[in-house]
Amino acid sequence: MDTNQPTTPTPPPYTPPPTYVPAVTPGMFGTKIPSSVAFVVAILLFLLPFSEIRCGGSALMNNTGIGFALGKDWKISGGYGKDMLKDMDSKTSNEKDKTVQYLIIAALGLGVLGLLFSLAGSATGARIGIVTGVLGAGTLVAFMLILKKWFNDGLAKQAAEKAKDGTDSLGLGKMGDMSFSLAFTPWFYIAVISFLAAAFFCYKRMTAAKTG
Repeated sequence: MDTNQPTTPTPPPYTPPPTYVPAVTPGMFGTKIPSSVAFVVAILLFLLPFSEIRCGGSALMNNTGIGFALGKDWKISGGYGKDMLKDMDSKTSNEKDKTVQYLIIAALGLGVLGLLFSLAGSATGARIGIVTGVLGAGTLVAFMLILKKWFNDGLAKQAAEKAKDGTDSLGLGKMGDMSFSLAFTPWFYIAVISFLAAAFFCYKRMTAAKTG
C-alpha cells in the first residue's frame, strides 16, 4: 500500500487590494492665482489718483501713486482758482519731503517683488509674499501719515507767514476764507487692502500646501 499521498499546496496568504485614496486638491486658495491677482491689482492702482487737495467738497488738485514715485507736481483737477493753484503747486512741490517719494517707491517695489515671488509658486515664495504684502500695506500707511503731516505743516507755515507780514504768499485770499484739506481717494485704500489680501492669500496657500 502506497502511503505517499500527494500533498495539497497551501494557498498564498490573502492580500487585500490597496485602498484607493483620492488626491487632495488644494482648492483655489491653495494656488498662486489669488495672491498674484491681488498684487497685480495693487500695482495697477498706482496709476490712479491716490490723494487730492480739496476745497470744501471739490477736488482741486490730485496726484497718482506713480506721480508721487516720480516726484511729479500735483495736477490741476479743474474748477475755480486755477491761477492760485498753479502758484501753490510750484511752491509746495519744492518743499515736499523726499520721504514721501521714497515710501511710495518702496511700496511699489514691494508690490512687484511680491508678485514675482507669488508667481514662483513655492513655499518660500508664499512666505516672502506674506512679508511683502504686509510691508507694502504698512508702507502705504506711513506714506499717508507723512503726506498729511507735510500738508498740515505747509498750511501752518503759510498761515504764519500771512499773519506775520499781512500778505498771502500762496494767493489763498483769492478764494476767501475757504479751507483746504488733504484727502485720500478710494483707490489708495483699495491698494492698501489689496496688499493685505495678497498677504492673506499667500498665507492660505502656504497652509494648504502643509495640509495637502
